[in-house]
Order: sequence, then structure tokens, then C-alpha cells
Amino acid sequence: MSIKVALEHRTSYTFDRLVRVYPHVVRLRPAPHSRTAIDAYSLRVEPGEHFINWQQDAVGNFLARLVFPNPMSRLTITVGLIADLKVINPFDFFIEDWAETWPAGRWTYPKALEEDLRPYLRPVDEDGEGSGPGELVQAWVGNFRVPAGTRTIDFLVALNRAINADVAYSLRMEPGVQTPDFTLRNGVGSCRDSAWLLVSILRQLGLAARFVSGYLVQLASDVEALDGPSGPAADFTDLHAWTEVYIPGAGWIGLDPTSGLFAGEGHIPLAATPHPASAAPISGGTEPCESVLEFSNTVTRVHEDPRVTLPYTDQAWRTICDVGRSVDERLTAADVRLTVGGEPTFVSVDNQVDEEWTTAADGPHKRQRASDLAARLKSVWAPHGLIQRGQGRWYPGEPLPRWQIALYWRTDGRPLWADDALLADPWGAAPGQVDKEAAYDVLAEVAAGFGLPASQLRPAYEDPLARLAAKVRKPHGEPVPTGDDLGPDATGDTADERAALLARLDESTTAPAAFVLPLHRRDDELGWASADWRLRRGRIVLLEGDSPAGLRLPLDSISWRPPRATFDADPLAVAHELPAEPEPGDAVVTDPTGAPPTAMVAEVRRGQLYIFVPPTEALEHFVDLVARVEAAAAKADCPVVIEGYGPPPDPRLKSVTITPDPGVIEVNVPPTSSFAEQTQLLETLYEQARLARLSTESFDVDGTHGGTGGGNHITLGGITPADSPLLRRPDLLVSLLTYWQRHPSLSYLFAGRFVGTTSQAPRVDEGRSEALYELEIAFAEIARLSAGGAPKPWVTDRALRHLLTDITGNTHRAEFCIDKLYSPDSPRGRLGLLELRGFEMPPHLRMAMVQSLLVRSLVAWFWDEPLRAPLIRHGANLHGRYLLPHFLIHDIADVAADLRAHGVPFETSWLDPFTEFRFPRIGTAVFDGVEIELRGAIEPWNTLGEESTATGTARYVDSSIERIQIRIIGADRHRYVVTANGYPVPLLATDNPDIHVGGVRFKAWQPPSALHPTITTDVPLQFELVDLTTGTSRGGCTYHVAHPGGRAYDEPPVNAVEAESRRARRFEATGFTPGKLDLAAIKERQARILTDIGAPGILDLRRVRTVQQ
Repeated sequence: MSIKVALEHRTSYTFDRLVRVYPHVVRLRPAPHSRTAIDAYSLRVEPGEHFINWQQDAVGNFLARLVFPNPMSRLTITVGLIADLKVINPFDFFIEDWAETWPAGRWTYPKALEEDLRPYLRPVDEDGEGSGPGELVQAWVGNFRVPAGTRTIDFLVALNRAINADVAYSLRMEPGVQTPDFTLRNGVGSCRDSAWLLVSILRQLGLAARFVSGYLVQLASDVEALDGPSGPAADFTDLHAWTEVYIPGAGWIGLDPTSGLFAGEGHIPLAATPHPASAAPISGGTEPCESVLEFSNTVTRVHEDPRVTLPYTDQAWRTICDVGRSVDERLTAADVRLTVGGEPTFVSVDNQVDEEWTTAADGPHKRQRASDLAARLKSVWAPHGLIQRGQGRWYPGEPLPRWQIALYWRTDGRPLWADDALLADPWGAAPGQVDKEAAYDVLAEVAAGFGLPASQLRPAYEDPLARLAAKVRKPHGEPVPTGDDLGPDATGDTADERAALLARLDESTTAPAAFVLPLHRRDDELGWASADWRLRRGRIVLLEGDSPAGLRLPLDSISWRPPRATFDADPLAVAHELPAEPEPGDAVVTDPTGAPPTAMVAEVRRGQLYIFVPPTEALEHFVDLVARVEAAAAKADCPVVIEGYGPPPDPRLKSVTITPDPGVIEVNVPPTSSFAEQTQLLETLYEQARLARLSTESFDVDGTHGGTGGGNHITLGGITPADSPLLRRPDLLVSLLTYWQRHPSLSYLFAGRFVGTTSQAPRVDEGRSEALYELEIAFAEIARLSAGGAPKPWVTDRALRHLLTDITGNTHRAEFCIDKLYSPDSPRGRLGLLELRGFEMPPHLRMAMVQSLLVRSLVAWFWDEPLRAPLIRHGANLHGRYLLPHFLIHDIADVAADLRAHGVPFETSWLDPFTEFRFPRIGTAVFDGVEIELRGAIEPWNTLGEESTATGTARYVDSSIERIQIRIIGADRHRYVVTANGYPVPLLATDNPDIHVGGVRFKAWQPPSALHPTITTDVPLQFELVDLTTGTSRGGCTYHVAHPGGRAYDEPPVNAVEAESRRARRFEATGFTPGKLDLAAIKERQARILTDIGAPGILDLRRVRTVQQ
């Protein structure tokens, strides 16, 4: 990401008459040591009658000496420059080992270095030549203390911040610089006063320091900061002053005491000198006269790469919304009845290193953030909705199902849960204070509301026999006798100890763990019933475990006869209006034989009262139970946590679920019927997630910028299953599948880093060679079964269920997932939904909406004009050229062109943020008029075989292979060859004859578990432009996978700015082979590579070092 700015600094002196102007010295050209790249520079002096001589002063600063031969009435000096504000990490430096920590006392340099730095070590005079520093400076230095062993870098940070705290900033217009004591005494000063004070203090501490004048450029932030100031509201520039200190190993380091920060890319030095007088921007004189000074500083952005914090301008976003509105109108006119939902994922702002935010699904911090987000969404979307905490999916290898937080609210606007104060947060900051008796009190109120006798309220106990059995299974003896040992040991098996054990067991059974109210619907569906449970043990004894008591009821101990069958509501049935009040009438007590063994359970855990809601067959029943629980909680004045079973799917109820996934929090948002509705919904979600300290982006340690790593799956369907366009028109799914297969960019541009056959969302043509052959048969069968009237809803599922899977047959892990389209398994799988799983979470809301607009537009096109086109056998190109940015961008541009040709004005530029984010530019270099550009490319990682680990059997992913694209512009292919580590890169022609593109696969790391663990790495990569006519290298560039100086980072970057600086350090526009090259060897390697069986245009450095060696 690069932002280029144009800076214009104008200084004008207007005299009261024609006057002689004496020679002037102008120090307004960026200094040689400026780390910010200056692409263009201009110094314009008016009037034009003058002489200018450029020179460098004694310490290397540029200065212009101006001589004016004629009198003048006005002098104007205008500086213009264009700066490339690539991020610079001010802490990216090394310090010599002996200088790593601050010494006890003054800093000392080696003799030779001290001699070189002598002008910068001279104490700052307070009163006159040789007077030395003032008393206040000496006292300040004496009072500034840091602990022994403090790192030098930490010392400098503390010192810089201390000056910032002690001296308030003032825009002082008087010329000159205050003395350090004067600044300390007043506690206020301009930037140059603070900088000179810091120079004095640093020199008193024995450090070489110099005064720096320059430009400060500050750009307005795209996003407001959650912590601390967000910076200027508008782009800003002005003359500024700061300090530089010399640290062995690091060199000159910029410290800005005005802000308390270190100097970064916005600090452009003009002059760095031992004393402020020799750093004045303009110095000179005139004959006596009166003059008026005018000055201005402006900064304008002249180029901005698309970036994830500001992917679109306001004008572009308005156009996108207009197109979204027109697509909605087209869908409405065609009676498509499309709804679009999604599953955005988020990561923590504050923690990106703990397992719960990297690989693990659960963790305490993740629960807190999810609970906070649920509360925020409830306050915005559903003030009278219900938050229910239950269990979600149960994944293989995990001991228990994952938790789920669900937010429900009625579509008719009536309250589902009226009083928010009666809903407790078990994962909130405040600990619970509910006592054990509350479980009985609240459930008794529920029973009373049903008109049931108190005898139907049954206590439930933990099983003492399970505890006893656990003791029996323990080894003989204990390190410390506990009295629970049942062995024959004389010290652990006395009669008294046995009696004490039994007494404790009996005692434990007298305190109920929960209270149970059996509840089910009557067979005649005219109300509720409560079975009179009679158990062999005379009481309800819970199964062993730590799940909620409602999930540990001894259901097999209630009746010999199995319960009557229950049926979920038909998702295609027409729903009636929900009742406004709880169902009238009392419940009846029934015999448990054959009755459903369902019950409401009240349990106090960790100071919170949990109410377990039993499963229900219809939404009306769930709503009735929830209303009765709230009424009971209000009477008992006790907040509760609702857990247990949620309501059956029903269009009369909207829902949002928050669940944990490895490394992320997943939010399943309700479907929306329009682009504007979805935009509003996601704007709220993203903002509330940000306030809950959740983010949509993550960073690797090397600075690689990614999304959350989780999905942003898009679900297509209808308001009801009967409305789903995918069930009403099966040819719509056929068109989407066909178009996706023909355009690999739709699969790869929006996906995460893990793509390919064994990924979470493989394409239909990845991994199974016969898939397309069989898919064509399925398409023809769908067309046959759909001909001649309304198609049966099961047609699509039956035709495609065994084709839309991964290579293991998993129907959920497919790019097009039809698990919930019209599954024969259960009504919950017959929702008319298609899930597009190839979308990773984009880092910005507007990028997510452009994804949605793209899908909506394709649906509108294919509804009007079903696509009938042959499937393409991509072969090696699928994982070859289509994983290179150039060809993928070309392919997605064709998609945009197709939409424009079919009535949707979808602009190709709207996809630029995705291409820049997915394929970041690594660097560019120009040699002999030929430009070499490196970009990241896609590498499909292999899933390895099973391996034994400390926690069981695992299958790792081999992420040690990476791929980059090299693009050559302006090269004569008959004269030039581009090599990577000495091997010619096979370049592919493009539509532009001046542009050629190739890819390089290489071993970036050598982990112990990899596809080829013995093959060494190929890094760093050195790319060279070889001139075949002269046999020499015309220049080269180098790409590193880690910091070239060996800097090891302990944690990921804190934000995108630091991440960009880490990436930038890994590219160097230098490095080539001097002298004559062995052209014969290069041509032989070129011939072998071109005849290899690999994908065309891809150089695999592992293969050329092994198979082709």
C-alpha cells in the first residue's frame, strides 16, 4: 500500500518598496538521509532574475545559495515535492550488543567514534559561549531515573515521553529558539524549543544529538482509533523540528518530543545540524525596509493504492449502492424473491497470539468478546429479543459440542423477552450472586403459571455412585491420605474412614444440583402436560458430566415404552400469526408411559441461574415457554440465563447466532431481501463488533496481511423455503455452478490462503478427474426432471448431493454446499438455502457488500437468461496460470464485462481492493528500461498424512511452499531472460505484447513436518535481468521471506501500518551477479524447464534442484 502526496510550501516577503536583497541560503530540500522516498522536487524563486547554486554544507545537508542582482519589491520561494509515504517502522534497527542496555551513569562511545561525533556531544550553552547547560537542565537530568538494566530503546522512549509531558506545545511565531532552561521554566514551547531542549538533555547524558528541521506530513486516518487519539481530522503539513540521537548499530534515530513519538515516514528532514542556527529553512537579509511575511503549506494526495481501510471513495460507494438498488429492482420485477445471508467472522483486536485466536475454537477471552457482541447487537437490533446460550455443532475429535449464543426476535415487532434486566450474562465482568434456592423459586413460579402442583417440581442430584466408582478406579494409596481410599491399607481403610465416606456420600445427595419440571405438549395439541416421572431410584439422578443438567437427565429411566414420535414443523407449510400472549389454560399431569421425556430445568452454576428450555416442535410452543419463564423471573426478581434448545426454524422469527470456530468468532446473520437492507445490517454488525474490540483482519509475524482466516460464506435462499429461487428454478443453481466452473477467479480471488483440493471449500473440478463428466450428466437430468411444470423441490438435491462434496465425500466442505437446500435427512435441512463457502472474510464492510452485489448480479442475470455453456477442462492451468494475479485479474475482469453486457453496470475497478489485498505488490525495480514487478500469488497447500502427536492423531497442512508472480514490462524476449536464483523463469505471453508473466514456486521454510521435509529452502530469491547479447546481468532485486537483517519478531504486528513496514523490509531493489554469465548453462536450464511436465509458466525451484538437476 502506497500513498503519494504532493507538498507545496510557499514563503513570500512583500517589501514596502524596491530594495536590495542580499544573498540568501535556502535549506528546503530533503536531506540525503531522508528515509521517505522523494519522487520529484522543485524549488521556484520569484522574481526570475536571480542566480542559484546548489551545494552541501559541512554535515551533508543540501542548501541553495541565492544571489539577486537587482532590487525587488517581492520575494517568493516555493517548494514542491512528491513524497511516497510508504510506512517506515521507526523501531526497525539493531543496536550493538554493548549498547543494548543503558549504563549506570553517562553514556560513552568508543574513542574513534567519539571523535567523529564531537560536534554533537558539545554541551548546549545556556547563557553564552562556553557557559554550559543551565541549572534546570542539570536538575532535570539528575531527577530522570530509569531502573538498572533498562534497554536503551526503552530508555529513549521514556526520555522522549518525559519531555513531551513536561513541555506543552505552543505555536510560537517569534524567530529563534528558546534556551533549554527557559523552556523548562515556562513549561511551554514550540517544536523547535522542545527539540533543542531534548538535544541538550541527550548531550548531558553523553549521547550525540543533533537538531533537525523538516516537513511533517500527517494524513487523516481512515478509521477512528479505539484507543487514544485518531490523529488529525484532515491531511496536514507544516515545517517542524525534532531531534536525532546517535546509537551505535542503529545510527541516527529521530525523536519527536512534541508528540512523544519516534520519527516515521511523515518526518521529512531538510537539515540536521549540531545547532539550530545552521538549520534555519531560510536565512539572509535585505537593506532596511518594512516587509510582510506570508506563508502557506498544503498537502494533496496524488496517488493511493486501494487499501482495506478505505477500499472505495465516497463517489464510488454511491455508485455501488445505485447499482445495488437497480439490481434489486430487477430481481423484484422478475419475482425472484431472493434473500442473502452470511456468516462473517471476527478476531480479537487485543490478542492475536493465544490459541483461542489462532487455532483453538474456544477460550475465556473469546467467550467474553462473543457475549459482549451479543449484548450490543441485542440493544441495536432486538431490544425486546431473547439471548439464549446453548450448544452448537459437535465436531469430530472434540469432547463436547461447541457453545452457541443465539439472539432471537419476532418479525411482528412484539416482544419475545420484554425486560432486558431479567437476562443475565454468565460471561460478563460481574460475578453472579444468585443463591441455590433461586432455582426452586423461579421454577416453582413457572409451575404455578401452568397450574401444576408443587409436587411436579422434582429435585435432581449428582450421582454419588459415579463418584464412588471414580474412587474405586484410583490406584491403591494416596500421596496424602484423604480418607476416600477404599484399599486394604491400614491407614486408609479403617471402619471410621468408611463410615465417614458413606456419610459424605449421603450428605452430597441431600443438596439438589437442579430442579426439574417435566413438560410436553398434550397428544391433542390443546395445551401442555407434565408427566409424573417415577424412577427406580426414587429420585432424579443426573448422568455424570459437566454439561447442563438439562442434558444429563436419565431419560432411559423414565419409561419402558419409547416415547411417541415427534415431528418438526414442515418448513414449506404456511405460517400463521404468532399469539401476543401466553397460551391460556392449565397443564395436566399425565402418566409418563410413552410421553416425551422433555423437561424444563433450573440450575444455579457459578452464581447464575440457568433455565433449560426443552425441545419444541413449533415456534408457538417455544414463544409460550419463554413468556412463562420471563413472568416467573419477574415475580422472583431474579435474572436468568436461558439455555437449552432453541426454536425450530420459522420465518416469523429472526435470529443471529454467534459461535466459536478455530481462531475466530462466527456470526450467522439473518437473511436480507435487498442490497440496502443487507448494507444497513452489516454496517451495524461491523461497528458493534469494532466496539466489542473485534476486528476483521489479522497479521502474520512476517507482516503478511490477511482477513480473519475464517469464512464469510454467502447464503442464498428465500424468505420461506417455498420462496427459494433455487427450489423454484433448479436451472439457477446449474447456471451458477457452470459459470463458477468456467471462471476460476470466482473461486480464488475471494478465498483465503488455503485453497485447493483439500481446502475447506474445494471447487467441483478439484481432486476428482471424473467430476465434470458426471456433473454434465446431472445437469441434463435436472433439466429433464424440471421440464413440463413446477419442479419437485428434491430434484436438485438428488442430482447433485454426491457431486458437490470434497474428496472425502463431505457435503459440507464444498464450494457450493447444498446441505440446507432440500436434504432428506430432516426438516432443518430443507430450508431452500445454498451456501457459497469460497468467500473468506474481507477486511472491510464495503468489500463484503461488493461481494454480495456480485452474487446478486449473477443471480439476476441467470434468472432472466439461464446459462447453457460447456464445462471447461482447465487441466494444469487451474493450479497454474489461474493462481497468478495477472490471469486471475484478467478473468475477474471478464466476469465484470459479462455483467455489463447483460444489463448490470458492474465496474471492474470495484474489484481492485480485492486484487491488491489478495496479491500485494512486493516491489518493483527498473533495469535497462525493463520493469520487474513482484507480487504475491496463490499456492495450494497440501494436506499431509496422519501423524501421531501429543494430543492424538493429526493431519498437518504443508505451508512451507510459497508462490510469487514476476511480471516483466518492456523486455525484448529475444534479448533478455529473467532468472530466479540462476534458473530462467518461463514467461507467458499476455494480451499486451510488452508484458510477460511467470510464477515461481519455492521452499520458504523447512518445518519438520512437510511434504518434502529434507529439501532445503530456496530463500532469499534473487531475480536478475540477463542480457543474452552481452552475457551479463543488467540488474536484479532480492526477496526475503524474513527480515534480511535477522530481526526476529516475537509477536504479529499490532496494525496494518506495522505490518506494511515489515513487508517492505523484505524486498530490496539490489542484488545481481557481476561479470560474465554462463549463457550455455542458462539456455540448457531453460530448455529443460520448458519441456517439464509442470504447469506452463511456473518455475518450481524444488523441482529444478532435484528432478532436473
